[in-house]
Amino acid sequence: MEELILLKLGELVLKGLNRHTFEDKLLANLRRRLKNHGAFQIYSKQSTVYVEPQSAGCDMEGAFETCQKVFGVVAVARAKACEKDKDAILACAKEYLCKELTAAKSFKVESKRADKSFPMSSIALSQYVGGELHEAFPHLQVDVHHPELTVMVEVREKAAYVHGSAVPGAGGLPTGMGGTAVSLLSGGIDSPVASWMMAKRGVRLEMVHFYSPPYTSPEALEKVLELARLLVPWCGRLVVHTVPFTEIQEEIRRSCPEDYFTLVMRRFMMRCAERVASRVGAKCLVTGECLGQVASQTVEAMASTEDAATLPIFRPVIAMDKEEIIRISRKIGTFETSIQPFEDCCTVFTPRHPRTHPVIADVRSVESALDVEGLVDRAMAAARYEVIRYGE
Repeated sequence: MEELILLKLGELVLKGLNRHTFEDKLLANLRRRLKNHGAFQIYSKQSTVYVEPQSAGCDMEGAFETCQKVFGVVAVARAKACEKDKDAILACAKEYLCKELTAAKSFKVESKRADKSFPMSSIALSQYVGGELHEAFPHLQVDVHHPELTVMVEVREKAAYVHGSAVPGAGGLPTGMGGTAVSLLSGGIDSPVASWMMAKRGVRLEMVHFYSPPYTSPEALEKVLELARLLVPWCGRLVVHTVPFTEIQEEIRRSCPEDYFTLVMRRFMMRCAERVASRVGAKCLVTGECLGQVASQTVEAMASTEDAATLPIFRPVIAMDKEEIIRISRKIGTFETSIQPFEDCCTVFTPRHPRTHPVIADVRSVESALDVEGLVDRAMAAARYEVIRYGE
């Protein structure tokens, strides 16, 4: 029998009558992500998703890596199918895991008997396979608590499956089950992480980025598009809406006190993001704000930002410290791009002494000097978008 990939489901299994809708969405996401790696039959049984290659030309390495980044999957393993017979299972384990068994110093065998008609209990099967493997690989020590290698045997409906230790999957919920959000994507470390965290909860994302030529460079814009490309393997297809912000920022500088620059700028960002949300049917906004990290991220400053919005604003990294955020950014592959030294519009006209504890009424009063609707209208009329698909 051929090699295949087994995917273990996470919190999907806790769903009630609507569980099948989550599983259907996960299977659809997997089929879409894996189509560039060849023809696979993908189906779900007993809280396990089977990814079976249908031809010798399938890219198993690429498919295995891709499956690790699909939200809704908690563990991924490459496995070999064999007949539901104890000797066939043993032979499969010896052949398929020979390299791992030779390299390891300690091991154990775990068996799961989903097919209750199989004549041996899970414990008896583990003891039989473990004993025979110990005879065949005498250098191995049995360690049931902290083994270097765990040999997994799963006896299921169609066949028995043998594999080594599974690797972690992305977890979370299938993308698309949590509705749609507009995520503000800067060129920094925090906003890609915040976007990834919302996608992990099943939210489909539309990205919006603000740029201010000539104060920001084409390279800065390309950096943001690259961040979106790095997120696509996790989040699926992304649309990046780019909104020119130069006129708005220059008007703020001309008409508002310097210490209010950042506060008023953030309010304009929310208004523009809500225009995007209205176009795409999104029900919330997402930012990478982290409490206390910079002067514009105090409780009062964020309240001032929310005052300009009508949609909920989610801040997934709000309580994380920088090291936690960096750790995730390294995991998802965005860190090295995020730290490239290209400016973004948030660094344009940065006040020397920003107001950190504003009163909302005062911010509204300062902002009244501006043609708010006209500025937003002109920015959005000049906005453009780019679609970034998986595999491009």
